Amino acid sequence: MDLFEYQARDLFAKHGVPVLDGAVAETPAQARAAAERLLPAGGGRVVIKAQVKTGGRGKAGGVKLASTADEAEQVASQILGMDIKGHTVHRVMLAPAAAIEEEYYFSVLLDRANRTYLAMASREGGMEIEQLAVEKPEALARVAVDALEGIDEAKAREIAEQGNFPADVTDQVVATVQKLWDVFVGEDATLVEVNPLVKTADGRVVALDGKITLDGNADFRHPDHAALEDESSADPLEAKAKAKGLNYVKLDGEVGIIGNGAGLVMSTLDVVAYAGEAHLVDGRGMKPANFLDIGGGASAEVMANGLEIILGDPSVKSVFVNVFGGITACDAVANGIVQAFGLLQERGDEISHPLVVRLDGNNAEEGRRILTEANLPLLEQVDTMDGAAQRAAELAAATAANPAAAK
Repeated sequence: MDLFEYQARDLFAKHGVPVLDGAVAETPAQARAAAERLLPAGGGRVVIKAQVKTGGRGKAGGVKLASTADEAEQVASQILGMDIKGHTVHRVMLAPAAAIEEEYYFSVLLDRANRTYLAMASREGGMEIEQLAVEKPEALARVAVDALEGIDEAKAREIAEQGNFPADVTDQVVATVQKLWDVFVGEDATLVEVNPLVKTADGRVVALDGKITLDGNADFRHPDHAALEDESSADPLEAKAKAKGLNYVKLDGEVGIIGNGAGLVMSTLDVVAYAGEAHLVDGRGMKPANFLDIGGGASAEVMANGLEIILGDPSVKSVFVNVFGGITACDAVANGIVQAFGLLQERGDEISHPLVVRLDGNNAEEGRRILTEANLPLLEQVDTMDGAAQRAAELAAATAANPAAAK
């Protein structure tokens, strides 16, 4: 889960990272009240920043200064409701303007390729890190961090030295980096980034902006993280799936996907995307509409919930159920599909889209027999993964071109 800047700032403060005072406003009037409180600390100026989970806010006009409460109210009214790269601004963060003398960069993240953590640091902050990495790669230090040892004072000093931080702020940077590691570990994050980390005119090192991504797999350890979710911008289907305990991500295609196991589902997405290139509607190939992993237990209720979520997506034109029987045998999956049809009918949810089912692995033949004898409407079986993907894409294209064609 990506956090808004103000949420990252709050977690920074919780772990002792030096930050500026701040406030969040959802209306111009709230921005005015916040500005009245913060203006003295900013030397008569406040910065007003759009809270969206994307970069480029400043270039889009989502970051502005104000010198009076009236001006802050006016600026907030301009920023609230803005569209920044497809993200609507629902709230702004206000903070005292900082007298910035120098800007630095620091982040710690999960390095999946090397199966460890990675700290990145540079005395040249403020600009997009991707741009710095391309234009001046030598200016960006990359320091591996052992998961067991973490970032102690010695490692933090190594990071500061390799990042070429000025000598007069090294001790402060070392202390701040250790506290940012506390944020990373203590909140179970996969990314903690500060850009910029600044030196102010009075010599203080302050985290002026923050970015945090939390690991959803650790939510059970952090019940307080539930309050950080942005329900206003959550996809309704993803929210509904989460409430049902389903591992679902909505995509922008037409072929609904159900599989058992994340690796199999990912492979299915690739195969469907490739197959869909041969089935065009208005010049667009058919693509996967979602990621949905039902895991190892394909019970009737789980299968019914999965189908309900997928069929609730108006962009879905066909559904591909791709199951490889392992611990859960294919006959159990087939029975789950048959019972799911019954459960959906009881709920009043009609199966109105063609379903392509591919069963392979443990008890596949028995599973196919069960589905054949059930003679479920709009369901057909294909033996191979590639063939099933081709058929699902073909049916999706036919339904998209003529909704009655597949019936």
